[in-house]
Amino acid sequence: MNEPFLLFGLTTTPLELISFVLSVATVALDIRQVHWAWLFAIVSSATYAVVFFHSRLYGDMGLQFVFIGTSLWGWYQWLRGGRAHQGLSVSTLTSSGRVWCVVAWLAGFLLLSVFLRTYTDTDVPYIDAFLTAGSLVGQVLLARKKIENWHVWIVVDALYVGLYVYKHLTLTAILYALFILLAWMGLRTWQRALQTSIADNARMDHAA
Repeated sequence: MNEPFLLFGLTTTPLELISFVLSVATVALDIRQVHWAWLFAIVSSATYAVVFFHSRLYGDMGLQFVFIGTSLWGWYQWLRGGRAHQGLSVSTLTSSGRVWCVVAWLAGFLLLSVFLRTYTDTDVPYIDAFLTAGSLVGQVLLARKKIENWHVWIVVDALYVGLYVYKHLTLTAILYALFILLAWMGLRTWQRALQTSIADNARMDHAA
């Protein structure tokens, strides 16, 4: 049912291909701030959990289940997480918020690396832990529509390309290379949205 096959000269599996398509759709909808992105995120996370299990990327596998939970939370945040239970608008982190993100990333890395090294047979415990922790930070920032989520994803996605090449998940490596471009597009799009929101608020304050 999930036997490897060649696609344009690349070895992949039906499940990896399905996950690829769903993931691209997810990020494309994220860029446009369409809340249905979270539904695609839930499904793609479920399928990628199976892909990563077979590749012994247990940190990434576990991350997919966390993604499913945070996707449900993010879906609610985008629809009802703003003032008066309205939808969220794009915003930026405070200085202290940025510090806490770095601390959370490093703490997650330390805890996950110990767990993966001790309790699993993964051959890449440190990079798996580092990228898993970073992905969690990026997912939370995305759920709260913080523009810094795109900075995190650019760093994480670039490192994931190398990891997936090493693990012979060539199609997924290509996907994450595409994610770098999409994250850059997302950053530019959300920056414009933020500037528009700031300008609109300024006009409303002036009119008041």
